[in-house]
Amino acid sequence: MQVQWYPGHMTKAKRAMKEDMKLVDLVIELLDARAPLSSRNPDIDELGRGKARLVLLNKADLADEAANRAWEDYFRERGLVTVRADARRRADMRPIQTAVQTACREKKERDLRRGIKNRPVRAMVVGIPNVGKSTFINSYAGRACARTGNKPGVTRGNQWIRLGKDVELLDTPGILWPKFEDEQVGMRLAMLGSVKDEVLGLEGLSLKLLEFLRGRYPETLRERYQLSGTAMEGEPVSLLMEIARIRNCLLKGSKPDGEKAARLVIDDFRSGRLGAITLELPGEERG
Repeated sequence: MQVQWYPGHMTKAKRAMKEDMKLVDLVIELLDARAPLSSRNPDIDELGRGKARLVLLNKADLADEAANRAWEDYFRERGLVTVRADARRRADMRPIQTAVQTACREKKERDLRRGIKNRPVRAMVVGIPNVGKSTFINSYAGRACARTGNKPGVTRGNQWIRLGKDVELLDTPGILWPKFEDEQVGMRLAMLGSVKDEVLGLEGLSLKLLEFLRGRYPETLRERYQLSGTAMEGEPVSLLMEIARIRNCLLKGSKPDGEKAARLVIDDFRSGRLGAITLELPGEERG
Protein backbone atom coordinates (compact mmCIF):
# COMPACT_ATOMS: atom_id res chain seq x y z
CA MET A 1 0.00 0.00 0.00
CA GLN A 2 1.75 3.14 -1.23
CA VAL A 3 0.90 6.29 0.75
CA GLN A 4 1.60 9.70 -0.74
CA TRP A 5 0.08 13.14 -0.13
CA TYR A 6 1.74 16.40 -1.13
CA PRO A 7 -0.81 19.14 -1.93
CA GLY A 8 0.31 22.17 -3.93
CA HIS A 9 0.13 24.53 -0.96
CA MET A 10 2.98 22.60 0.69
CA THR A 11 5.39 23.61 -2.08
CA LYS A 12 4.50 27.25 -1.50
CA ALA A 13 4.81 26.82 2.28
CA LYS A 14 8.28 25.33 1.94
CA ARG A 15 9.48 28.27 -0.15
CA ALA A 16 8.07 30.71 2.43
CA MET A 17 9.73 28.77 5.26
CA LYS A 18 13.09 29.02 3.50
CA GLU A 19 12.75 32.80 3.30
CA ASP A 20 11.47 33.20 6.87
CA MET A 21 14.31 31.05 8.23
CA LYS A 22 16.57 34.10 7.76
CA LEU A 23 14.53 35.92 10.42
CA VAL A 24 14.77 33.38 13.26
CA ASP A 25 17.31 32.28 15.85
CA LEU A 26 15.75 28.95 16.78
CA VAL A 27 13.86 26.13 15.07
CA ILE A 28 11.40 24.30 17.33
CA GLU A 29 10.67 21.03 15.58
CA LEU A 30 7.58 19.15 16.74
CA LEU A 31 7.61 15.40 16.22
CA ASP A 32 4.92 12.86 17.06
CA ALA A 33 6.37 10.83 19.94
CA ARG A 34 4.64 7.71 18.59
CA ALA A 35 6.78 7.83 15.42
CA PRO A 36 9.51 10.45 15.89
CA LEU A 37 11.69 9.52 12.94
CA SER A 38 8.86 8.96 10.48
CA SER A 39 7.26 12.26 11.50
CA ARG A 40 10.51 14.17 11.02
CA ASN A 41 10.62 16.06 7.73
CA PRO A 42 14.14 15.48 6.32
CA ASP A 43 14.02 18.90 4.64
CA ILE A 44 14.15 20.66 8.03
CA ASP A 45 17.81 19.80 8.61
CA GLU A 46 18.79 21.61 5.42
CA LEU A 47 16.37 24.51 5.90
CA GLY A 48 17.46 25.02 9.52
CA ARG A 49 21.19 24.70 8.95
CA GLY A 50 23.10 27.06 11.24
CA LYS A 51 20.12 27.72 13.53
CA ALA A 52 19.72 26.66 17.15
CA ARG A 53 17.49 23.56 17.33
CA LEU A 54 14.95 22.23 19.79
CA VAL A 55 13.14 18.92 19.27
CA LEU A 56 9.77 18.58 20.99
CA LEU A 57 8.40 15.05 21.22
CA ASN A 58 4.72 15.92 21.27
CA LYS A 59 1.85 13.60 22.22
CA ALA A 60 4.25 11.79 24.53
CA ASP A 61 1.28 10.87 26.72
CA LEU A 62 0.05 8.62 23.88
CA ALA A 63 3.42 6.91 23.42
CA ASP A 64 5.17 4.06 25.19
CA GLU A 65 7.11 5.50 28.15
CA ALA A 66 10.20 3.33 27.62
CA ALA A 67 10.21 4.33 23.96
CA ASN A 68 9.94 8.02 24.93
CA ARG A 69 13.12 7.72 27.00
CA ALA A 70 14.90 5.91 24.17
CA TRP A 71 13.95 8.64 21.68
CA GLU A 72 15.05 11.41 24.04
CA ASP A 73 18.46 9.74 24.26
CA TYR A 74 18.54 9.27 20.49
CA PHE A 75 18.11 12.97 19.70
CA ARG A 76 20.28 14.23 22.56
CA GLU A 77 23.12 12.00 21.38
CA ARG A 78 22.86 13.89 18.10
CA GLY A 79 23.34 17.21 19.83
CA LEU A 80 19.70 18.33 19.83
CA VAL A 81 18.04 19.85 22.88
CA THR A 82 15.06 17.54 23.37
CA VAL A 83 11.88 17.73 25.45
CA ARG A 84 8.80 15.55 25.50
CA ALA A 85 5.35 16.94 26.19
CA ASP A 86 1.62 16.83 25.79
CA ALA A 87 1.03 20.18 24.08
CA ARG A 88 -2.47 20.39 25.54
CA ARG A 89 -1.09 20.69 29.08
CA ARG A 90 0.10 24.08 30.31
CA ALA A 91 2.21 22.34 32.95
CA ASP A 92 4.28 20.72 30.21
CA MET A 93 5.28 24.14 28.88
CA ARG A 94 7.58 25.04 31.79
CA PRO A 95 10.39 22.64 30.78
CA ILE A 96 10.09 23.96 27.22
CA GLN A 97 10.74 27.53 28.36
CA THR A 98 13.97 26.33 29.96
CA ALA A 99 14.86 24.29 26.88
CA VAL A 100 14.42 27.34 24.61
CA GLN A 101 16.94 29.28 26.68
CA THR A 102 19.32 26.30 26.72
CA ALA A 103 19.13 25.89 22.95
CA CYS A 104 19.79 29.62 22.45
CA ARG A 105 22.55 30.03 25.00
CA GLU A 106 25.22 30.69 22.36
CA LYS A 107 22.98 33.24 20.66
CA LYS A 108 22.38 35.04 23.96
CA GLU A 109 26.10 35.09 24.70
CA ARG A 110 26.85 36.54 21.25
CA ASP A 111 24.25 39.26 21.81
CA LEU A 112 25.83 40.22 25.14
CA ARG A 113 29.30 40.43 23.59
CA ARG A 114 27.85 42.82 21.02
CA GLY A 115 26.14 44.88 23.69
CA ILE A 116 22.67 43.67 22.73
CA LYS A 117 20.44 43.05 25.74
CA ASN A 118 16.93 41.76 26.17
CA ARG A 119 16.34 40.95 22.50
CA PRO A 120 13.68 38.22 22.33
CA VAL A 121 14.44 34.83 20.84
CA ARG A 122 12.70 34.52 17.49
CA ALA A 123 11.67 30.92 16.98
CA MET A 124 10.06 29.13 14.07
CA VAL A 125 7.70 26.26 14.93
CA VAL A 126 7.83 23.52 12.31
CA GLY A 127 6.40 20.05 11.85
CA ILE A 128 4.32 17.83 9.64
CA PRO A 129 0.51 18.14 9.44
CA ASN A 130 -1.48 17.23 12.56
CA VAL A 131 1.56 17.04 14.85
CA GLY A 132 0.13 19.67 17.20
CA LYS A 133 1.99 22.89 16.35
CA SER A 134 -0.95 25.24 16.87
CA THR A 135 -2.00 23.49 20.07
CA PHE A 136 1.56 23.84 21.35
CA ILE A 137 1.66 27.56 20.52
CA ASN A 138 -1.65 28.20 22.24
CA SER A 139 -0.53 26.35 25.38
CA TYR A 140 2.87 28.05 25.36
CA ALA A 141 1.29 31.47 24.92
CA GLY A 142 -1.45 30.80 27.45
CA ARG A 143 -4.11 31.99 25.04
CA ALA A 144 -5.76 31.01 21.79
CA CYS A 145 -3.64 32.64 19.11
CA ALA A 146 -3.29 29.88 16.50
CA ARG A 147 -5.95 27.86 14.75
CA THR A 148 -6.15 24.23 15.79
CA GLY A 149 -7.74 21.12 14.35
CA ASN A 150 -7.56 17.33 14.56
CA LYS A 151 -6.89 16.90 10.87
CA PRO A 152 -4.02 17.95 8.60
CA GLY A 153 -4.05 21.23 6.71
CA VAL A 154 -5.59 23.59 9.28
CA THR A 155 -2.75 26.12 9.33
CA ARG A 156 -2.16 27.55 5.84
CA GLY A 157 -0.32 30.84 6.45
CA ASN A 158 2.55 31.97 8.65
CA GLN A 159 1.84 34.08 11.71
CA TRP A 160 4.05 35.70 14.38
CA ILE A 161 3.03 35.39 18.04
CA ARG A 162 4.80 37.44 20.72
CA LEU A 163 5.17 35.72 24.09
CA GLY A 164 6.14 38.44 26.55
CA LYS A 165 9.61 39.93 26.30
CA ASP A 166 11.57 36.72 25.86
CA VAL A 167 10.21 34.82 22.86
CA GLU A 168 8.48 35.45 19.53
CA LEU A 169 7.09 32.43 17.73
CA LEU A 170 6.47 32.04 14.02
CA ASP A 171 3.80 29.45 13.30
CA THR A 172 4.09 27.71 9.93
CA PRO A 173 1.82 25.34 7.98
CA GLY A 174 2.53 21.64 8.35
CA ILE A 175 4.48 20.32 5.40
CA LEU A 176 5.47 16.85 4.27
CA TRP A 177 8.12 16.03 1.72
CA PRO A 178 7.43 15.11 -1.92
CA LYS A 179 8.17 11.38 -1.75
CA PHE A 180 8.32 8.78 1.02
CA GLU A 181 11.24 6.56 0.06
CA ASP A 182 10.21 3.99 2.67
CA GLU A 183 6.63 2.72 2.41
CA GLN A 184 6.58 2.14 6.19
CA VAL A 185 7.08 5.87 6.79
CA GLY A 186 3.98 6.71 4.76
CA MET A 187 2.05 3.98 6.55
CA ARG A 188 2.98 5.29 10.00
CA LEU A 189 2.07 8.85 9.02
CA ALA A 190 -1.29 7.61 7.76
CA MET A 191 -1.90 5.82 11.05
CA LEU A 192 -1.12 9.03 12.94
CA GLY A 193 -3.53 11.04 10.78
CA SER A 194 -0.86 13.22 9.17
CA VAL A 195 -2.14 12.18 5.75
CA LYS A 196 -5.81 12.77 4.96
CA ASP A 197 -7.88 9.62 5.41
CA GLU A 198 -9.48 10.16 2.02
CA VAL A 199 -6.13 9.44 0.37
CA LEU A 200 -6.23 5.74 1.29
CA GLY A 201 -8.63 3.04 2.41
CA LEU A 202 -9.05 2.78 6.18
CA GLU A 203 -9.67 -0.96 6.08
CA GLY A 204 -6.25 -1.63 4.59
CA LEU A 205 -4.65 0.79 7.05
CA SER A 206 -6.37 -0.85 10.01
CA LEU A 207 -5.13 -4.27 8.88
CA LYS A 208 -1.55 -2.98 8.87
CA LEU A 209 -2.08 -1.49 12.33
CA LEU A 210 -3.58 -4.71 13.70
CA GLU A 211 -0.67 -6.70 12.28
CA PHE A 212 1.78 -4.34 14.00
CA LEU A 213 -0.10 -4.38 17.33
CA ARG A 214 -0.32 -8.15 17.36
CA GLY A 215 3.44 -8.36 16.98
CA ARG A 216 4.53 -5.50 19.28
CA TYR A 217 1.64 -5.00 21.74
CA PRO A 218 -0.34 -8.28 21.75
CA GLU A 219 -1.68 -7.96 25.32
CA THR A 220 -2.82 -4.39 24.73
CA LEU A 221 -4.71 -5.48 21.62
CA ARG A 222 -6.20 -8.58 23.23
CA GLU A 223 -7.40 -6.76 26.35
CA ARG A 224 -8.86 -3.77 24.50
CA TYR A 225 -11.14 -5.91 22.34
CA GLN A 226 -11.45 -9.00 24.58
CA LEU A 227 -10.01 -11.20 21.85
CA SER A 228 -9.58 -14.93 22.25
CA GLY A 229 -6.28 -16.69 21.65
CA THR A 230 -7.71 -18.22 18.50
CA ALA A 231 -8.71 -14.80 17.14
CA MET A 232 -5.24 -13.43 17.89
CA GLU A 233 -3.66 -16.19 15.80
CA GLY A 234 -5.78 -15.52 12.71
CA GLU A 235 -5.04 -13.35 9.68
CA PRO A 236 -5.41 -9.57 10.21
CA VAL A 237 -8.64 -9.53 8.17
CA SER A 238 -10.11 -12.24 10.42
CA LEU A 239 -8.97 -10.23 13.42
CA LEU A 240 -10.76 -7.14 12.11
CA MET A 241 -13.96 -9.12 11.47
CA GLU A 242 -13.82 -10.50 15.01
CA ILE A 243 -13.47 -6.99 16.42
CA ALA A 244 -16.46 -5.96 14.30
CA ARG A 245 -18.55 -8.77 15.85
CA ILE A 246 -17.38 -8.06 19.41
CA ARG A 247 -18.03 -4.30 19.10
CA ASN A 248 -21.34 -4.78 17.27
CA CYS A 249 -20.07 -3.17 14.04
CA LEU A 250 -22.59 -5.05 11.93
CA LEU A 251 -24.47 -4.74 8.66
CA LYS A 252 -27.88 -6.20 7.89
CA GLY A 253 -27.99 -9.90 8.57
CA SER A 254 -25.36 -9.55 11.32
CA LYS A 255 -22.59 -9.39 8.73
CA PRO A 256 -19.41 -7.75 10.09
CA ASP A 257 -18.94 -4.15 8.91
CA GLY A 258 -15.24 -4.01 8.12
CA GLU A 259 -15.23 -0.29 7.34
CA LYS A 260 -16.89 0.65 10.63
CA ALA A 261 -14.57 -1.64 12.60
CA ALA A 262 -11.56 -0.20 10.80
CA ARG A 263 -12.60 3.33 11.79
CA LEU A 264 -13.05 2.14 15.37
CA VAL A 265 -9.55 0.63 15.54
CA ILE A 266 -7.87 3.67 13.94
CA ASP A 267 -9.74 6.09 16.21
CA ASP A 268 -8.89 4.02 19.29
CA PHE A 269 -5.21 4.20 18.37
CA ARG A 270 -5.13 7.91 17.53
CA SER A 271 -7.03 8.91 20.68
CA GLY A 272 -4.95 6.75 23.03
CA ARG A 273 -7.89 4.52 23.99
CA LEU A 274 -5.84 1.54 22.83
CA GLY A 275 -3.13 2.51 25.32
CA ALA A 276 0.36 3.98 25.11
CA ILE A 277 1.78 2.78 21.79
CA THR A 278 4.90 3.69 19.81
CA LEU A 279 5.11 2.69 16.16
CA GLU A 280 8.91 2.73 15.79
CA LEU A 281 12.03 2.56 17.93
CA PRO A 282 15.57 3.92 17.53
CA GLY A 283 17.48 1.61 15.24
CA GLU A 284 14.47 0.96 13.00
CA GLU A 285 15.85 3.55 10.58
CA ARG A 286 13.73 4.60 7.67
CA GLY A 287 14.95 4.10 4.15
